[in-house]
Amino acid sequence: AEAPEPPPQAPLAVLSKVELRVSCKHLLDRDTLNKSDPCVLLLMQSQGQWMEVDRSEVIKSNLNPVFAKIFTVDYYFEEVQKLRFEVYDSHGHAGVGTHDDDFLGGMECTVGQVSPPPPLPGTPAGGVPSLTPRLLQIVAQKRVTKPLFLKYGKFAGKSTITVISEEISGNNGYVELAFRAKKLDDKDLFSKSDPFLEIYRIDDDRSEQLVYRTEVVKNNLSPIWEPFKVSLNSLCSCEEKRKLRCVVWDYDSRGKHDFIGEFFTTFEEMQKAMGENKVQWDCMNPKYKIKKRNYKNSGVVVLLDLKIHRVYSFLDYIMGGCQIHFTVAIDFTASNGDPRNSCSLHYINPYQPNEYLKALVAVGEICQDYDSDKKFSALGFGARIPPKYEVSHDFAINFNPDNDECEGIQGVVESYQSCLPKIQLYGPTNVAPIISKVARVAADEERTKEASQYFILLILTDGVVTDMADTREAIVRASYLPMSIIIVGVGNADFTDMQILDGDDGILRSPKGEPVLRDIVQFVPFREFKNASPTALAKCVLAEVPKQVVEYYSYKAFPPRCPQPKTPDSNLSSPQ
Repeated sequence: AEAPEPPPQAPLAVLSKVELRVSCKHLLDRDTLNKSDPCVLLLMQSQGQWMEVDRSEVIKSNLNPVFAKIFTVDYYFEEVQKLRFEVYDSHGHAGVGTHDDDFLGGMECTVGQVSPPPPLPGTPAGGVPSLTPRLLQIVAQKRVTKPLFLKYGKFAGKSTITVISEEISGNNGYVELAFRAKKLDDKDLFSKSDPFLEIYRIDDDRSEQLVYRTEVVKNNLSPIWEPFKVSLNSLCSCEEKRKLRCVVWDYDSRGKHDFIGEFFTTFEEMQKAMGENKVQWDCMNPKYKIKKRNYKNSGVVVLLDLKIHRVYSFLDYIMGGCQIHFTVAIDFTASNGDPRNSCSLHYINPYQPNEYLKALVAVGEICQDYDSDKKFSALGFGARIPPKYEVSHDFAINFNPDNDECEGIQGVVESYQSCLPKIQLYGPTNVAPIISKVARVAADEERTKEASQYFILLILTDGVVTDMADTREAIVRASYLPMSIIIVGVGNADFTDMQILDGDDGILRSPKGEPVLRDIVQFVPFREFKNASPTALAKCVLAEVPKQVVEYYSYKAFPPRCPQPKTPDSNLSSPQ
C-alpha cells in the first residue's frame, strides 16, 4: 500500500525580522568610459527556484559601493533559508539587465540556523564541503565578507561583498525626518553644488553603519530634501543617546563626490524638532577649521520636522482589549448528501465527528480564547427552513432570528446537530448574503473608531460558490472593514475556482475591477488536513489573521484602546 501523503505544514511562526545591509569592494569594471554602476539583487530560494525578493538602488560609477537600501527578511528559526546576492552593472534608463555581460558576481548563504546544516554527501560529519564555502550563517556571524563568484565558480577578480545583519527586536517604531540645509559651500566651478545628505549610526565597536542617503538636489546651496522614514532600530538601535554622524556631499556623476561638511548628533537631540520647533547644526569641514582663522561653518543643516510612529503588533491590540468575534457559516446545500445517509458530509456519527464538526472545533477553539463572552454567531445557508420551507442563505441555526449566538463551541455543535432534522438541504451555494450580513455588523463597529472588535467569518462549504460575482463584490467591500474570512472546503469537490478568492496568487477584484484594500480571505481544502492534528488546520487557516488585524487598524490609524506598558519584550511573542 502506498504511504499516505504527509499533511501540509502549517506556516512557520516568524521568529523575528532581520535587516541586511550590503556593501562591495573591488568590483569588476564593465564600462569602457566610466566605472560600473552597481545594483544588488536579493534572491531567496523557494521550492528549489531562486526568486527575486528586492533590489537596491543603483550607485553611479563606483567600484566600492555602500548601498543605502536595507533589505528586510523574515527569519524562521526552524527553516534553512537560502539567500543569493547578485551584483549587476546597471545601464541608465534600461535598468538592471541580467545578462552575463552585466553580471559582476554573486554570493550564496543562509539567513541563519541554530544548528549547522546537515553535511552534503561525501562530506565528513559536521564538515563544510570545499565547493560551498559561501553557505554561511549571516545572523550568527552578524558580519560576513565573502568573495563574489561569476558563473561556473570563477572568482570575480578581487571582488568581495559584505553583508551586515541586525535582528529587529525591542522597540517596534519608526521615525519620519525632514531635513534642509542653508548656505552650503559651493564646490562647483560653473554652477552651484549638488548636495545630498548621509546619516551614519556609530556602533559600539566604532564602526559606522549607513542609515539613509537622501536624493541629490541639483544646483542648490540651500536644498530641501524629501522627508523620509527609518526604523528606530536602524537609526539608533533604539538608544536615544547613540551618536550619529551626518555628512553632506556635493554629488559627482563619476562617483568622486566632494565633501562639504559634517556634524554629530543623537536621536535624543533630534527630538527637540517635534512640533513647531526646529533643530539646526553647523556643517563643519575639519580641514577648513584648522586652515582658516575666521572659519565658522560650511553651511547649516536644519531638521524641520520629526514624527515618531509606533507600529503596533497583534498582541498589542489584544492586550488593549480588542475582542475577536467569531461567526461560523455552514453549507446546507443538497450536494452534501442526505444527513440520514452515512455517505453524507452532514452524517452524525456518534463515534466520529464529520468534517464540518472537525473544522469548526479546530478553528473555533483557538478563536474563543480571544473572545471574552465566548458566544459565537452560527449561521446556515442553502437550505429550506421552517416554517414555510423557503430557501435561506443566512439563517440562524438555533432558529432564533433575534439572537444567532451560541454558548461557546459546544453550543454551536449542539445547534448544528439539532437543526439538521428540521431543514431540507437544497441550494444553490450562495455565500455573498452571509458575508454582507457580517459586514454590516463590522461596519457598525467601525463607526466607533476604536480597536474594540474584529470579526472572523468561517465559511464551511462542500463546493464552489454559485454567486461568484456577488461574492467577489462582497469581499472587496469587506476588505475595508474590521473583518477576515476563512473558507474551508469540505469533501472531495474540485475547489480550483475557490482559490481565486484567496488573494495569495494575485489581487482579488470585484466584477467592476476594483481591487481589495487588503487580502482578507484564506481558503483551505479540509482534505489536505485529514490525517493531521486539529491544531495543524487551525494554525494554517488562522496564520494570516494577526497580520490582517494589524493591517486593518494601521490603515485606519487606530491605536490599541489601552495604553501599553513599555516592556521591551512586549512584541516578541506577538504573531505579527
